[in-house]
Amino acid sequence: MTIIGLTGSVGMGKTTAGRMLSRLGLPLHDADAAVHRLLGYKGGAVTEIEAAFPGVVVDGAVDRVKLGARVFSDPPALRQLEAIIHPKVRQATLHFLQCHARRRTDLVILDIPLLFETGGQDLCDAIAVVSAPRFIQTTRVMSRPGMTLERLSKIRAQQMPDREKCRRADFVIRTGLGKADTLRQVRSMLGNFKKRV
Repeated sequence: MTIIGLTGSVGMGKTTAGRMLSRLGLPLHDADAAVHRLLGYKGGAVTEIEAAFPGVVVDGAVDRVKLGARVFSDPPALRQLEAIIHPKVRQATLHFLQCHARRRTDLVILDIPLLFETGGQDLCDAIAVVSAPRFIQTTRVMSRPGMTLERLSKIRAQQMPDREKCRRADFVIRTGLGKADTLRQVRSMLGNFKKRV
């Protein structure tokens, strides 16, 4: 089984590229969705997070706004949260891979926003980085509810720079020219990758 890691910084278009890959029939494990399940009602991380950050659980689920307020500007608290969540996400990822290995699936996608930051590249045979010009990234992210330039700056500081991600990638999918062009690049990547393997 061949594993492609899909990653990209905030606002680069990774979610769109991931949806395209899914629509093309490729099994995709979404690390963000795994986190949502862990934080959701009776999720696998709820009890530990409540113990570490009392008051952030409401009606059996983690209130992400309250949790964000507690950890976003507090690096030690953020590291504590990551120490709870990252191993559980890795466990879900490994389960996904085991299931598809048993099914003898040829090619799977691991959609992991912090792929390099969490060592996820070690699971992958190739890496695809989704990228866009900085001004497009800023426009996309600033359109999200509650986003500020200060918050975007902090998010960028926590992520590996886009230039470095692109340098480490086997494929770069550039999303600045619209969805049709992105889909063309996704198809081209898959074609090139299949030739290589």
